[in-house]
Amino acid sequence: MSERIRVAVVFGGRSSEHAISCVSAGSVLRALDRERYDVVPIGLTTDGRWVLESDEPDRLRITEGRLPAVDGSGASLVLAADPTRHDLQVHAPGDVPGTLAGVDVVFPVLHGPYGEDGTIQGLLEMAGVPYVGSGVLASAAAMDKGAMKAMFAHAGLAQAPYIVITDRDWRRDRAACLARVAPLGPAVFVKPARAGSSLGITKVKDGAELEAAIEVARGHDPRVVVEASVEGAREVECGVLVDVDGVPRASVCAEIVVHGEHEFYDFEAKYLDDAADLVVPADLPVEVSERVRELSVRAFDALQCEGLARCDFFVAADGQVLVNEVNTMPGFTSISMFPRVWAESGVDYPTLVDRLVTDALRRGTGLR
Repeated sequence: MSERIRVAVVFGGRSSEHAISCVSAGSVLRALDRERYDVVPIGLTTDGRWVLESDEPDRLRITEGRLPAVDGSGASLVLAADPTRHDLQVHAPGDVPGTLAGVDVVFPVLHGPYGEDGTIQGLLEMAGVPYVGSGVLASAAAMDKGAMKAMFAHAGLAQAPYIVITDRDWRRDRAACLARVAPLGPAVFVKPARAGSSLGITKVKDGAELEAAIEVARGHDPRVVVEASVEGAREVECGVLVDVDGVPRASVCAEIVVHGEHEFYDFEAKYLDDAADLVVPADLPVEVSERVRELSVRAFDALQCEGLARCDFFVAADGQVLVNEVNTMPGFTSISMFPRVWAESGVDYPTLVDRLVTDALRRGTGLR
């Protein structure tokens, strides 16, 4: 047992993507080689408590439309922000608090705020525990679409025009905020700045619907991004993975083709309605594929990402490639886009998980 690497798989959390985090974690738990790794599943409840979870990946599936969740019934855990010890303190009801042997590395399969946004990364840095994925800065920047787009602009990456509406702006002068949207064109997407899985996103074609769409987005985040719709564009994605030599490399490209009544790749189309085809590899001209792959690494570096990322693009009808966003902890089920593009690129799911853990151990914590 002592020779195995102890991996804590952390999932759930306080964001609106709690359930999707659980689904992703189930796939990671299945993939980890128990002969090499001693796995500790840790769930974060919707109110933020850390609990010791059972190692039952099938419990974390979407079943008949029911989304999984961390129920909080397990023993409570505390990770001390002390770099001289990596112990987890266990507090089971009615028992004397105990200690779970030190954790070597954390795989934070967390999506959204309070997990993917630099918060848990900061805790793990303080505790001196290596972890999979990007550090504090890249995680925080990629989570906030406004900050991310500003960094893309600074790096010279082409993207759709956009504006950011802060909570203070909206409360102070709604009319002025609505007026700032007008130059973006007749069709826009209204998005929470710090949410994922397409939650809270509305496509607006009529200005009369704009205020209501902003309020929907504000239900997830008081900070809102409004961006011009690139009409007729293809949605193309590419994975970036740091190789064993520490260099980020791009996967093959993939395309999302939405059908049925869904006008874009929203939450229901992603997870509930089976209303989208994930085409891997994408049927793109060679020069466009190579451009997407090149820009994926540039976007990854622009945010100072580490470990992995999924980079999303719009390919306009004239062939122009526009960066949309970077996701530092993309959906991680075995059929999610990030694992699929890497499987097509020659890296199967168990190998992908293993490489990410190995990279986290190689990288360690601290300034780098």
